[in-house]
Amino acid sequence: MSQQRTWRLLFIFATVILALAGCSGDPRLNVLTPKGTAGEIQLDLIKWSLILMVVVFAIVLAIYVYVLIRFRKRKGIDRMPKQVHGSTFLEILWTVVPIICLVVLAFPTVRYTFDLADKPKGDALEVKVTGYQYWWEFEYPQLGIKTAQELVIPTGRKVHFEIKGKDVLHSFWVPALGGKTDVVPGRVNYMWLDAKKPGLYQGKCAELCGAGHALMDFKVYAKNPSDFNQWVTAMKQPATKTVTKDLAEGEKLFRQNCMGCHAGVNPSIKGPELTHFGLRDTIAGTLPKNEANLKKWLKDPSAIKPGTKMPKIDYLNDQEMNALTQYLMTRKPESTKK
Repeated sequence: MSQQRTWRLLFIFATVILALAGCSGDPRLNVLTPKGTAGEIQLDLIKWSLILMVVVFAIVLAIYVYVLIRFRKRKGIDRMPKQVHGSTFLEILWTVVPIICLVVLAFPTVRYTFDLADKPKGDALEVKVTGYQYWWEFEYPQLGIKTAQELVIPTGRKVHFEIKGKDVLHSFWVPALGGKTDVVPGRVNYMWLDAKKPGLYQGKCAELCGAGHALMDFKVYAKNPSDFNQWVTAMKQPATKTVTKDLAEGEKLFRQNCMGCHAGVNPSIKGPELTHFGLRDTIAGTLPKNEANLKKWLKDPSAIKPGTKMPKIDYLNDQEMNALTQYLMTRKPESTKK
């Protein structure tokens, strides 16, 4: 195989890989099919930018092709085009035109940037978002509730986010609902999103933040207003009191091994709120919630999410581990039990 052919194949291969890199099999990660107002605004801006670039590209390509054909080398004809080096007109032209293009693009960009950062008018739901390595905390100050890893919002209502970080740089991103916002320790950033239809949307951290960055996911559940109100009511209720011997043993183990980080006993160590852990669908934002996965997580968290600050709980025997996991799985209001 000739060297020239090899380079051609490498170019084709690289082009295919580049094209496929923009593809996603998960519609929840597709910014080109937005499910909220903010995402639609940003998609309009993407389309406007693309149209502007295509127009500029088409003009440049047309001039290029014209020059290639008009001044190509012909047999018996040795013709040089008119030289325009130092032309004041052309210098002004290709300086002014890009400036005009930038202004045309900058006007909607700046406008939308401020619109999406400002607090929306009307009855917006307030949510405080805090990013940690490698999990998310969501607090609803208007409702007096707090949760982690799973954000629940009502459809048809804008949600205003107050976003901050506690350790390193993160980035809060729900691709199907809107663009990302940086999470910077010591600084508060703002954005708003809404969901037009009920459903499950995927949230991501879009800023490299350490070994567990790829697994710093969270779920966004958009619910009808009535279903959202039911969830709020359930979250305000206390968790079910223990009634069996196994659950009593599990509660004791929880107090001994978990409360220091997960109930604010030790302010220097912060873990996700677990008061209503039984209402969640995931463990650590990545694993489906069931007792088998919960045991795997408790025994060796770093094997599932590298870099996590949660220590191993591998010193419990099988009976104690069963009691602890059963207790955690039942930490939800009695009214929500099936």
